[in-house]
Amino acid sequence: MRMISLLNHRGLAELAKTYGGLFHLKMGHVHMVAVSTAEMARQVLQAQDNVFSNRPATIAISYLTYDRADMAFAHYGPFWRQMRKICVTKVFSRKRAESWASAREEIDSLIKAIDARVGSPVNIGEMVLGLTKNITYRAAFGSMSQEGQEEFVKIMQEFSKLFGAFNVADFIPWMRWINGQDFHKRLEKARGSLDRFIDKIIDDHLKKRDNKNSQEEDNGAKVEDDMVDELMEFYSENDDSKSDPISTNISITRDNIKALIMDVMFGGTETVASAIEWAMAELMHSSEDLKKVQQELADVVGFDRKVHESDLENLTYLRCVVKETLRLHPPIPLLLHETAADAVVDGYKIPAKARVMINAWAIAREHGAWDEPNTFKPSRFLESGAPDFRGSNFEYIPFGRVGGPARNATGAVCFGVDCGPPLP
Repeated sequence: MRMISLLNHRGLAELAKTYGGLFHLKMGHVHMVAVSTAEMARQVLQAQDNVFSNRPATIAISYLTYDRADMAFAHYGPFWRQMRKICVTKVFSRKRAESWASAREEIDSLIKAIDARVGSPVNIGEMVLGLTKNITYRAAFGSMSQEGQEEFVKIMQEFSKLFGAFNVADFIPWMRWINGQDFHKRLEKARGSLDRFIDKIIDDHLKKRDNKNSQEEDNGAKVEDDMVDELMEFYSENDDSKSDPISTNISITRDNIKALIMDVMFGGTETVASAIEWAMAELMHSSEDLKKVQQELADVVGFDRKVHESDLENLTYLRCVVKETLRLHPPIPLLLHETAADAVVDGYKIPAKARVMINAWAIAREHGAWDEPNTFKPSRFLESGAPDFRGSNFEYIPFGRVGGPARNATGAVCFGVDCGPPLP
């Protein structure tokens, strides 16, 4: 139990001080490897990326993602490449994110809500989380009633609890009986709730698709598509897309749509909200950096209008603040991978199906790679040759080498910072 308490980014960083940038742990029947330096991360994510590209999935994750029917947990291969192509080129592209009128409406609503409470305390973290959820929900489903949104929040909360629940059977399979039938019943109930919720939305979108052309002809205006609309272009009732590894046709089933939606919800809400809250906290703690951002906004935007997307490329210091925030506070501090075959890294043998934990938090605070690594210093990104998001600088991997499309899209709307497309 003491070892389990160390399986977080801070605990593993402490162990790395004693055991080095690459060390092995054994949890039951599972081999676990911790990576805590940029050089070890490069060997894993670049030199042998074909071996380390898979993601580990617990019993709960496998069940709740419809046996890895999504992109986040699908094994690297033809099916994953199909899902990636749909996500990157169609659903979550930067161009698509910038076209979300609903995002601008939600941001305006948040600003008005804060304005209305001048002189009173506000919980910025709570409000920003609400913003990212609203943006993501509307982008995924279009309009949604308050009742429908509350129902989906409850489903997400239960999924989150089940994803994070400790299950001894994940480490010692023959001890599955310890969690008993209660845990499995919770899994069935949670997935059943999602099935009923999303099936209704898919059925509504099928009807909407049938009526869409006539609506646009009658109104003379294009109806804005949501994420489900985009996914429905590839929808097929047949479950052949995953079983046919040489198929060049991209088609997805209801299970794929449900699993991809959950990828978006988890990847585009709490992680983005956390980064925004950290950025604001760091600026409030650093008055000089706050003044620089405020002055830059005054110079580029002024006081008589809102910030436009075209302004973002000129807000250089604000972008540096975002990058520095993601360095110190990566949204996903531990990046989890799994070996597809036996491998050798730095002379050490790593068996197939080993869980590899890449400590992005520790790597971003590595003394050999950064000047004053524990200090909030946005100006470091103004220097020539400063690391970027795109995955070639392994001392700076806040989203991993393969960035999540949902985080890229939602982050682009909220931050105005392009995290870069996922790399192959």
